[in-house]
Amino acid sequence: MRLNGKTAIITGGGGEIGRATALRFSEEGAQVVVADINEKDGVETVELLKKNNGHAVFIKADMTQEKDVEHLVEQALSHYGKIDTLYNNAGVNSDEKKIPDVTMEEWQKVIDINLTGTFLGMKYAIPHMKPGSSIINTASIAGIKGQKLVSAYSATKGSVITLTKTAATEFGRQNIRVNAVAPGVIDTKMVDGWREMEKWPILSTANVLRRVGQPEEVANTVLFLGSDEASFITGETIVIDGGTLNI
Repeated sequence: MRLNGKTAIITGGGGEIGRATALRFSEEGAQVVVADINEKDGVETVELLKKNNGHAVFIKADMTQEKDVEHLVEQALSHYGKIDTLYNNAGVNSDEKKIPDVTMEEWQKVIDINLTGTFLGMKYAIPHMKPGSSIINTASIAGIKGQKLVSAYSATKGSVITLTKTAATEFGRQNIRVNAVAPGVIDTKMVDGWREMEKWPILSTANVLRRVGQPEEVANTVLFLGSDEASFITGETIVIDGGTLNI
């Protein structure tokens, strides 16, 4: 098993990508700490892991709140004694608006969840991580090329990419690897609103592979980055977009 005996914290673990990743980690032998602000969804993920003979615990956490993140790390250590992998996956999209129409409340909410939450996860987990540990942050192709009408989302995901590079540089000597994944259009609730749009047939096939990605395809990449197979990869952003950026 690729993660046998390792402990992983997965934030946003009640969502589709978080749940798929938790399942893959558990299948490969990891003890999984599922964190989510939505208790129902997070508990469902844990129950699914346990049904498959996995070891998992749910910790309710609002990743925008420093005390919640500190508590999450403390509970992970209390249950399993160590943290080998942190997957900063909790995030939200922006409502589609042009920049002048975005309110400060809308702007700040996206920054707090997508960027500050990622920062806080690393701030509190890294001091407890030993050489060989791994951090994976969820970015987006919108953080690489920008995407119109979602300025806050694009800005935060671009910042996650640079924050990832910064952390990789700071902790490379401790052999703590920090990478990011940048998904394209993935089949999750985040894109549910797009399905009713006239442009959905275009959005859903606007890549080389001509289809929407699946949460499991993101999870497989996160699993690779969290495993020793990626032991010489750090500071990188792995694009999972079916070739969208190549068009």
